[in-house]
Amino acid sequence: VSISASGNCREKFSWSWRSYKTVTEEDKLHSEKMSIEFYGWQVIHEDNGHLKSGQELINGRGYTMYHGTHKNNAASIIQSGFVPSQDGLLGAGVYVSRDVTKAKAYPKQTATCDKVVFKLKVRVGKVKKIDTDNHPLQKTWHQHGYDTAWVPPKCGMLFIPSGKEEDCIWNPKRITVVDIAYADDQVKKDLKKLIHEKAAAKNAKVTDQCDVCGYQKDSSHTVHRCWGCENVICPFMSKHVCKKTK
Repeated sequence: VSISASGNCREKFSWSWRSYKTVTEEDKLHSEKMSIEFYGWQVIHEDNGHLKSGQELINGRGYTMYHGTHKNNAASIIQSGFVPSQDGLLGAGVYVSRDVTKAKAYPKQTATCDKVVFKLKVRVGKVKKIDTDNHPLQKTWHQHGYDTAWVPPKCGMLFIPSGKEEDCIWNPKRITVVDIAYADDQVKKDLKKLIHEKAAAKNAKVTDQCDVCGYQKDSSHTVHRCWGCENVICPFMSKHVCKKTK
């Protein structure tokens, strides 16, 4: 079975149907059962994280985005996370963009040598597009169940004279700093070290790992034997090729 990040799959399987009787005498046929025999799969990682800013955000996806800040704030953000702005064009939240040039313009009135641009992984959740001035949900989108507000590039909003994409993330826990896209050489080196140390510390806390796939186990994480080749497999493995000859 080939499964893409979007949930689409291409399957190689066999169907077998059988009916069975219930324990009660009056019911002759209870239902039909379906069993599917899988003979291997490979996960396909679609590169949706690097969509251009002009392409529409899709609910539930993770995207590469950027955020510009002053170098004096960078270490704190890496160690403790973002502190949401209390207000702005799109209300409260953390402001980011898939356009790195947009992020490089911030903070305003700051020397280039004092700027840091984070490369982020953002889980956008439920997205609301804001593409007109004075949109009825411009600052209240979160109250209507949305996790992210997205202003498309070149949408004509007067409040964004640059015409570049802008995104506002309500919950900073949806944002992970993964790298430094721009900074002074020494600052970049120090911040990259911090990012690596935090990632290493996080991984060190994961003590209950699956011996098959290497990911952290939870109550729903169980391993099985392949119905074909009898090898131990895990549903979180990225690939399994069954050796059974059909």
